[in-house]
This record gives sequence, structure tokens and C-alpha cells, in this order.
Amino acid sequence: MAEEQELEVITTVDEDGNELRLKLYDIVVVDDAEYALLLNADDDENDEEAEIVLMRLKQEGDDYIFETIDDQDEFDLVSQAIMDDAEEDE
Repeated sequence: MAEEQELEVITTVDEDGNELRLKLYDIVVVDDAEYALLLNADDDENDEEAEIVLMRLKQEGDDYIFETIDDQDEFDLVSQAIMDDAEEDE
């Protein structure tokens, strides 16, 4: 039986100044841009009801910055690419 890998926990601050603890579930590349799939640190990643947060990743020096995706077309494009990849994996 394969051992489950522990997901990396990231702490960030939302637009209201609230600290959020998120698990880095996956990083995907769409049109040469990186996007992070994140879960609330308290959620079980095996729960089909767990809410996934999608954020753009930008590298600044050695640090990565998580940005919200405000453009609906960009969000739809990335969401569709993720769903297409999931369907191909099945």
C-alpha cells in the first residue's frame, strides 16, 4: 500500500487582513502561467466536498506570491484546463 504524502501548508493573508492556512494541493501551468490549487488547512483533501481555491502564482526573487484571479475569462480558462486534465487522467 502506498504511503500518503502530507500536503505543504502555506500561511497567507486575505484582502481583509485575515490569516489563512491553506494546503498546497497542486500547481498547474496554463498558457505559461502557474496556478496553485489550494485547500483550507482544516479540510480533508480526500473529501469530495472540500472547496478548492484557485490562485495565480507569481515569483518575486526567491518568494512566490499568491494572487487572486479577478478576470473571469482567465479563471474560466484555467478551470477548464484543470477539468480537461482530470478527465484525461480517468
